[in-house]
Amino acid sequence: MKLILTQEVDGLGAPGDVVEVKDGYGRNYLIPRNLGIKWTRGGEKTIESIKSARAARAVRDEGHAQEVKTKLEANAVNVKVRAGAGGRLFGAVTTAEIADAISATSGESVDRRTIVVANPIKTLGAHDVSVKLHEGVSASVSLNVVPA
Repeated sequence: MKLILTQEVDGLGAPGDVVEVKDGYGRNYLIPRNLGIKWTRGGEKTIESIKSARAARAVRDEGHAQEVKTKLEANAVNVKVRAGAGGRLFGAVTTAEIADAISATSGESVDRRTIVVANPIKTLGAHDVSVKLHEGVSASVSLNVVPA
């Protein structure tokens, strides 16, 4: 089955890529989760729109990615969340909240899909998250979770 990826899928491809996958994987996993759409001859316009949207969000080049990396790693980012008496959070810190905090602190807009959190953040205190900026360039951001 040929699919056009609409979002990045680890080990498969990036948005706008045309990939060949097994029928069951495409029909039961990728399409229902809106990670891909069926490939058609008229899908060329879809591919172009996906790639142009991706290019608008992406960091321009590796040199710019290095500049953004130094800017992100220079400051610690504070995220304010609701917390209980024992320091436990009501839920977990989401990548969207982290992206908003990074944008507010550093002035650089970061796509939430590029943020990698190793374990769900459910406690107050200092945590480390990784931000994939470009191929081979990722920034390690120090994150302080504080009560609101």
